[in-house]
Amino acid sequence: MASLSWPSGADLSRVDVVALLLASLLLALCLFDVHRRRRDLANIPPGPTPWPLVGNLGFSLVPALFRRRFGEKPVDKNAMVLLTERAAVYGNVYSMFVGSQLMVVLNGYEAVKDALSNHPEVFSDRPDIPAITIMTKRKGIVFAPYGPVWRKQRKFCHTTLRSFGLGKLSLEPCIQQGLTTVKTELLHLSKKSGATGVDPAPLISNAVSNVICSLILGQRFHHEDRQFRSMLDLMDRGLEICVSSPAVLINVFPLLYYWPFGVFRELRRVEGDITAFLKRIIATHRETLDPDNPRDLVDMYLMEMSAQQAAGEEDSSFTEDYLFYIIGDLFIAGTDTTANSVLWVLLYMVLHPDIQDKVQTEMDEVVGTHRTPSSTDKGSLPFTEATIMEVQRMTVAVPLAIPHMASETTEFRGYTIPKGTVIVPNLWSVHRDPTVWDEPDRFNPARFLDEEGQLLRKECFIPFGIGRRVCMGEQLAKTELFLTVTSLLQAFRFRLPEGAPPPSLTGRFGLTLAPCPYAVCVSPRG
Repeated sequence: MASLSWPSGADLSRVDVVALLLASLLLALCLFDVHRRRRDLANIPPGPTPWPLVGNLGFSLVPALFRRRFGEKPVDKNAMVLLTERAAVYGNVYSMFVGSQLMVVLNGYEAVKDALSNHPEVFSDRPDIPAITIMTKRKGIVFAPYGPVWRKQRKFCHTTLRSFGLGKLSLEPCIQQGLTTVKTELLHLSKKSGATGVDPAPLISNAVSNVICSLILGQRFHHEDRQFRSMLDLMDRGLEICVSSPAVLINVFPLLYYWPFGVFRELRRVEGDITAFLKRIIATHRETLDPDNPRDLVDMYLMEMSAQQAAGEEDSSFTEDYLFYIIGDLFIAGTDTTANSVLWVLLYMVLHPDIQDKVQTEMDEVVGTHRTPSSTDKGSLPFTEATIMEVQRMTVAVPLAIPHMASETTEFRGYTIPKGTVIVPNLWSVHRDPTVWDEPDRFNPARFLDEEGQLLRKECFIPFGIGRRVCMGEQLAKTELFLTVTSLLQAFRFRLPEGAPPPSLTGRFGLTLAPCPYAVCVSPRG
């Protein structure tokens, strides 16, 4: 019998195909009809007609995966772009189904602000999404349900991180230490690679991650540390698998998480490796803890655990298990988003050399070429700050935010939102909203400047979210982003390798939006 032959260039493994075929078989066998569910839900927002069982995944995601995997040209649009386009058909508040789960997408600044700022008690919860719940157990800071436990844990983490320098000038030396290494290595690698250029991503990611590591783990990792580099790669891959692979079907068929092949097995391996890495760190802290000299957040958390146990608080949520998930949240959130933002800024600078020139001219006039830039320079570098903000607007770090959930049935903008509905604040649409941004698809830093060239603060600029779930590390991210960008642009001129095609600005969507890999040629300035 002839063996099964795949199309040339296909990168879909046989086990992935088996998994998708199994999912298709389950669709055929299942009697549940989500069409009936939409009819039974009164007054929910309008939206596209769902397929039985898979809901609206059937219209876009699964066909797109097949097109891409079997060598056909994929649609050059990410999920947030497709969701934004649907608003033109169904309105800024519309509904979809993922399996039988109702999901309401909020588009545009007014709808997002109305939900998250004006109705925070209703729309600040987190949904029980199978793929996320399996891996996080609904603990930590990012994915934990809204309530007393989450508030206590978040308050403790925020207070502790501030005591170690979060949002303060005292953290700058830690950031600058990593940037010194980045600049040295960039120059070395650039000379070594010559005209082909160098990929800045590993160095940037390492430097950014080391800042949060110093706060929560009390240590830094060398950029050539294989285990640490592997952890950063695994985090990136894990986020991509969860959103942009057949693994999304776990949210419809949770048992697929345990499927022993393909991306399902890879996802479990990613989770296992990250778990082992973080638990070793907790164990080391426990064995070397000195209550009189706490080194970082982990030490402070272990001390709080002991204090609550000594006070007889048997039902305390402060446990090593909860600490593990907090570290994972902070580790990922403190690395991926900021590193991607820096990489996006560098990419826009090489694609817009005139803007790079203006930023460097402003820096030369204010900071000079020898003094290290400081966050205190922000007010004196309006065009530089406007450029960073415009890149953030164009490439929102978490374009669909982290999903929210309605904690009770409520009326919102004339529609009934049932309890348990997943709420998706489309931050991408907020920053591309033509009702608040002039020519929103055009890169134009001047939109953040007034007639006198001073910085404009716009209410509709919310790259870190809005409401009760606003990013806890917003100030840290802003400081890191500003110092990293100014330090690199003060030291170097960035350009594309000669003859290289312009990199795509579509990016790679995996919960966060990362630029596609690119290389730059780096030359010293002055």
